[in-house]
Amino acid sequence: MKRILIMTMFTALFFGCGNGKSNNLIKTVGVEEFASIIAQEDVRLIDVRTPKEYAEGHIAGAENIDVKADDFAERIKDIKGTVAVYCRGGKRSLKAAEKFASQGCTAYNLDGGIHAWQKAGKSH
Repeated sequence: MKRILIMTMFTALFFGCGNGKSNNLIKTVGVEEFASIIAQEDVRLIDVRTPKEYAEGHIAGAENIDVKADDFAERIKDIKGTVAVYCRGGKRSLKAAEKFASQGCTAYNLDGGIHAWQKAGKSH
């Protein structure tokens, strides 16, 4: 049993480390932790929904970079450091977080997206 656990952990580490070009750090966090993360000065807050969704309401200070836009990769290519991303429910932002991580960013994804944020009574 212990051997299986060790092999499983090794496999996860090996395949999770990619090609060495990124740290592949993606962490999906709840509303309170996300709020704490985005309160830090060195974190870039990015709403990856469509411009229409963004205009309907977004977290204060968020910039809008639509993950489904044809130019998404071009728009994020120079972004480095720590990013906090969200969408409506958390699926699109997870895809965006993977792209950020592949270029070396540390990426935090809001679990449940802006819906969870609003349900928790956070302002936007």
